[in-house]
Parts: sequence; structure tokens; C-alpha cells
Amino acid sequence: MPREQAIMECTVCKRRNYTTTRNKKTTTNRLELVKFCPHDRKRTVHKEVK
Repeated sequence: MPREQAIMECTVCKRRNYTTTRNKKTTTNRLELVKFCPHDRKRTVHKEVK
């Protein structure tokens, strides 16, 4: 399977809020997405950890 699960961590509060999937073959770098952080109550950058 080329898809794997990625855990997203907020760069501000360092909490792991989201999970998503990514294609390992086409996306070789770690994901960086702007998502809503419920703890900070604003949109922040979330980076992939694992």
C-alpha cells in the first residue's frame, strides 16, 4: 500500500490534533498544513510527526 497514516501536530501548542493519509511515493517530504487548533482557537500550522 502506498498510502500511510500521518499524525499532525500543532506548532504552537505541540498537541497532536489531527490524523490524515498521504501517498508515500508522491509526497516524500513531511506534510505541513494550516488547520484549526481547538486548543488555541485559531488556524495554525500543523506538521507531520511519526
